[in-house]
Amino acid sequence: MIRVENINKSFGDKHVLNNLSAHFSAGKINLIIGKSGSGKTMAIKCMLGLHPIDSGSIIFNDRDFINISDRQRKEIRKEIGMVFQGSALFDSMNIQENVMFPLKMTKSMSVSDMKKRVDFCLNRVDLKNVHTLFPSELSGGMQKRVAIARAIVLNPKYLFCDEPNSGLDPVTSKVIDDLLKEITYEYGITTVINTHDMNSVIEIGDSIVFIQDGKKEWEGDKKSITTANNKYLNEFIAPSKSLRRFSG
Repeated sequence: MIRVENINKSFGDKHVLNNLSAHFSAGKINLIIGKSGSGKTMAIKCMLGLHPIDSGSIIFNDRDFINISDRQRKEIRKEIGMVFQGSALFDSMNIQENVMFPLKMTKSMSVSDMKKRVDFCLNRVDLKNVHTLFPSELSGGMQKRVAIARAIVLNPKYLFCDEPNSGLDPVTSKVIDDLLKEITYEYGITTVINTHDMNSVIEIGDSIVFIQDGKKEWEGDKKSITTANNKYLNEFIAPSKSLRRFSG
């Protein structure tokens, strides 16, 4: 479980996050949605500690991420997996080396044990016989699955994903959504996904936070989002609602 309480973040006179509070449950798909520039990516970056907040609290299972020592913060970071928007694979490393990288950085394991863990994670995302290939030899969807394998190689308690379906076709996007949902439920991970993909919201959103101008405008689940009485949220989902009516 992760709690953010009244977090604020500014760059000069620009307020990016304004007293943002939210609760992200373990074993659930927690979505942060909003328009481009709404502050949703910054919210994730602050939770990861990539940007210091100006005020507020970020709590990982009763551990205050802000008011702890660097050593304690480093221990929490070891429990976090991250899937970046562009996959962020190392072009100069083959797939096995990419997935193994976090193990080399944080674990005291034999090479044999690391390879076994890599094999397990690649199999879990349904990728076989790709170990010696390089990222450029894989499709965008396969690269994203490699990124997920790398994110779970340390058996994280928390999984953050920044626009995981960006640049993918609808069929591949559904594959990624289903995979993230399966992994979350299977391992009881607290998964936080930043997205503007309404298909993901409807398909896998257990808990949803809608951000507008750095503020939480609405919070609920996928069952209630289409009937919510919030002007900004309705404007955000209107194109998707119109598309569903047209498709129906």
